[in-house]
Amino acid sequence: MIVQIYEVSTVEEARACAAAGVDHVGVLVGPGAFPRELSPAAATLVLDAFPDGVSGSALTLSGDLGVIGDAAEIGPDILHLGAAPEQLSVDQVKQIKRAYPDLTLMRSIPVTGLESVDLARFYDGLADFLLLDSHEPGDAQVGALGRTHDWSVSRRIVETVSIPCILAGGLGPDNVAAAIRKVAPAGVDSKTRTDIPGSHNKDMDAVRRFVQNARG
Repeated sequence: MIVQIYEVSTVEEARACAAAGVDHVGVLVGPGAFPRELSPAAATLVLDAFPDGVSGSALTLSGDLGVIGDAAEIGPDILHLGAAPEQLSVDQVKQIKRAYPDLTLMRSIPVTGLESVDLARFYDGLADFLLLDSHEPGDAQVGALGRTHDWSVSRRIVETVSIPCILAGGLGPDNVAAAIRKVAPAGVDSKTRTDIPGSHNKDMDAVRRFVQNARG
């Protein structure tokens, strides 16, 4: 079971997540169009703090290929594309894959209904991972809502595509085991429910419990 934690913003948080047994740790990268984005230079310092065996993920919420290219150029283990489908098309993702064929690519899929299954199919064989996340129609990005979605749709996606799916959306220590039983994903992701309440700093006790319950 892959355990993924987003989003860290300091070297100290990065090292603490690695010590807690997290497999993928995400950093939000960009020019400041979205709150809490780190510049490519600042993100590089965090990504370089991960030891061998932990994958650093650069998350970009932009649909701008130039901004995405800046995130790719810092050389993350995973380039995570989190823009809504209206902002970043399948054809544009193909362009990114051609430009950076050696980068592991993760694509966020908004889980809103059965149409999400059809969307996921377009990325089968294109992306290396799918992140199945909650979405508010009209948002420029997928996720960042801190709420769950219809897990039966995510289960359908897991059963339909051949690439690994990571379940996200309102997951924390208290519901991750139930989510795994329902969806049977390759991995699970947490952001909001492993933050210190009222902040965007990581609650390392919650992170450790999330890891334990995901693997228990």
